[in-house]
Amino acid sequence: MKPLLVLLIVFGLALGLIRLIAGGADYSLAGRIAMSVMLLFTSIGHFRFLEGMAMMMPHGIPYKKQFVVLTGILEIAAAALLLIPATVYITGFLLIIFFLMILPANIHAAMHHIDFEKATATGKGSAYLWFRIPLQFFFIAWVYLFAICLR
Repeated sequence: MKPLLVLLIVFGLALGLIRLIAGGADYSLAGRIAMSVMLLFTSIGHFRFLEGMAMMMPHGIPYKKQFVVLTGILEIAAAALLLIPATVYITGFLLIIFFLMILPANIHAAMHHIDFEKATATGKGSAYLWFRIPLQFFFIAWVYLFAICLR
């Protein structure tokens, strides 16, 4: 829920600021700024909640903590690359792949009641999937629209 709020609030603020400065609307830029800020916001969790984020990953995946750190770094890189015109298109496609690849971790976490902030198995459970999976696809659609279609 927090990432969605960050995304929508920053989008509105960015759109208003762009209109104020440039005199017109640039939806693509506002959408990319919002996604960049959201990615920076979520990347913090990779470092702040390392233990809990590692618990989200399905069993059998080695080097879970290192993978969590790597994905946090990838989110930071994607946040920057979304703002560079020459890299927007490829970054958009790579982000879509990234969002699809992390979907199993979100499903695993929900099925095993993982609360990544507390690093416990006392989370919301499978009911959370009714929000999280559509949210993941919303992020994919957002990237597709603002980084690939409207650029």
